[in-house]
Amino acid sequence: MTSLPSAYAPPSDLLQGRRILVTGAGDGLGRATALACARHGATVVLLGRTVKKLEAVYDAIEATGGPTPAIYPLNLAGASWKDYAELAETVERELGGLEGIVHCAAHFKNFGRLVDIDPKEWIESLQVNLSGPFALTRFLMPLLEGAADGASVVFVSDRHGREAHAYDGIYGITKAATEQMMRIWAAELPEHSKVRLNSFDPGPLRTALRLKGFPGELDSESPPPETATPALLWLLGPDSRDARGRAF
Repeated sequence: MTSLPSAYAPPSDLLQGRRILVTGAGDGLGRATALACARHGATVVLLGRTVKKLEAVYDAIEATGGPTPAIYPLNLAGASWKDYAELAETVERELGGLEGIVHCAAHFKNFGRLVDIDPKEWIESLQVNLSGPFALTRFLMPLLEGAADGASVVFVSDRHGREAHAYDGIYGITKAATEQMMRIWAAELPEHSKVRLNSFDPGPLRTALRLKGFPGELDSESPPPETATPALLWLLGPDSRDARGRAF
């Protein structure tokens, strides 16, 4: 794993004029990332399943004077390739381009033996954690390639995708596959490409997703998701322009 710059303090205009799509933007790390991007000048596309949560993030961005965001409701568990193609068409039509994607959305039910995984859980995990990030990136790639000052795609990872442990289940499998997908895709991009792809493990965070796996954990045992946003801002901003195909 590659080290991030320590104590990174992003300038207030780091993402000025840039358009960033954040999945899972209604809650947890996705919400924190969307708010942080807006605070640093980005126009954020809020993608998630629950409209009410997305509207709350929209209102929070408006209240702080950030650029007017966009809401795009989409259930990754049931989305088709046609849905992703329509999303790309809408982003191009309404925003004119895109400079970044942060894949924060994740599906996780519990830890358990592979032999006990329900078929529905297997399919939904593949859809949200692997197929969704792939399809989104694939259909939005032409817009990212067209970004004048370069573009960044960040796949949010997890230690369960980097180290194999018993009971990691389909969650660990999909995270490991996403890591490999990122590396392959980054290796396939030509040297002159303005798009960079990286993965980022924020470590344990105080989110609803983590509580599913560690229900007895106290709030004081994990930091809030806002603590991970400086690293994500670095990965989205120009200071990370030379970081390509790396796991942070």
